[in-house]
Amino acid sequence: MTGRVRAGLSILAVVFTAYLAIGGMVWTGRVDMPAIFVAALVLYLVTTWLCIFWEAAPRTRRGGEAVLQRSAPLPVWACVFALAATAVIPSATWYSVAEAARLESFATWTLGGVGALLTIVMVRRRPLVAWAGVVMLAAASSAWIGPVNALTLGAVGAAVWVGTAQLLTGLVDRAALDTAELTEIERRSSEWLASQEGRRRERRVRVQQALALAGPVLTRTIESDGRLSAAERDEARLAEGALRDELRGPRLLDESVRAKLHEARRRGSIVTVLDEGGLDGVSEEALERIRGHLARALEGAASDRIYIRTSPHESTAVTVVGRSHPGDDPGDEEVVDLWHEIPHEPAAISDLDA
Repeated sequence: MTGRVRAGLSILAVVFTAYLAIGGMVWTGRVDMPAIFVAALVLYLVTTWLCIFWEAAPRTRRGGEAVLQRSAPLPVWACVFALAATAVIPSATWYSVAEAARLESFATWTLGGVGALLTIVMVRRRPLVAWAGVVMLAAASSAWIGPVNALTLGAVGAAVWVGTAQLLTGLVDRAALDTAELTEIERRSSEWLASQEGRRRERRVRVQQALALAGPVLTRTIESDGRLSAAERDEARLAEGALRDELRGPRLLDESVRAKLHEARRRGSIVTVLDEGGLDGVSEEALERIRGHLARALEGAASDRIYIRTSPHESTAVTVVGRSHPGDDPGDEEVVDLWHEIPHEPAAISDLDA
């Protein structure tokens, strides 16, 4: 329920209860104790308006996975106050007027007035309190003006008002929950569509990069029917390596890193770049620092094999390992001649640079 609708209904409730109270002031019969009569009217207005406005701001609630707004339940002390007013107001009104005037409209206003009060209590999500008040009102009115007169002059109407309020409140809550669930579904659908659109854009970028990297080599291969010169074969090898980098580790790449990888391959190194997780949720600023450090780590690297991998460790972002044969014999066991760990924290990166 929007704020404007809630404010409009509150104003309507105030006007209606004030109208009922004014009707009680139109005395068409003898009032033996006007002070008590007026005090009952004042108590009625205070109690009713307190139940309308006290902590009436909506609260956020969760129905399943849907978030919805509902008015706050009436505080317990206010419920006790409303029940006390329900018990006092009818008896005080009929006690203050002459016995012959107890069936006059200005004396029976309490049936409608207290019925409106209990309807407000029901709307404020206190159904047990509201129905207890209906029972109290029926008992008091039957004692003062008789059961038949109580039923014909407003007790039934009060019960109907409270029951209707309970039904409408339940329907409104159900509608609000359905609306919140539909909103949640729509939000998820929008997120899914946005993610799909992002993936499509990323695929288009990857295709464009692949065409830019491998397109000239493939064109030359087709034109020469596969008969490439040694230089062209080297270019094809470099293009293949760059394309693998774009597919396997795009978050590790910028222009500087790409240039260093290209230089390492030019020197004869076999470079493997793998993004195996660990950079999820890392900000773009942090990625830029990591890429800068990676480019510096690859400066002049001449290992036979260079492995660049993201790390799942909470403190290490990227590991760079270089392995080479110590001699000319290819059968010799490789040794590690390059080792860099790039941490997540910028302070640790600065310490390594120093």
